[in-house]
Amino acid sequence: MARPPKCRIVDQEPSVTYFKPRGIPLRKLEEITLTVEGLEAIRLSDVNGLDQDAAAKRMGISRQTFGRILSKARNTVARSIVEGLGLKIEGGHYKLADEINEADGK
Repeated sequence: MARPPKCRIVDQEPSVTYFKPRGIPLRKLEEITLTVEGLEAIRLSDVNGLDQDAAAKRMGISRQTFGRILSKARNTVARSIVEGLGLKIEGGHYKLADEINEADGK
């Protein structure tokens, strides 16, 4: 039996959770899902410019795990753009950083 995935630390819930190509009605749109931790990995690496070691520490995971999450997230976003798929952001195994800080009394 596989070990359950460790919760990843995410700074905040996404404010926008869906993107779609213009001109295609939702009922005709195929969609793909990007996990919340995948979005966080893209944000930390590509938007904030952190290297994988620093970003992995922020998310409370190993560098190798961060690399896998980032690679899968980039592939998901690329497929959405190239194939004209709707991009839904939801799910994953994560906890908000504020929840962890409150539990630790910080």
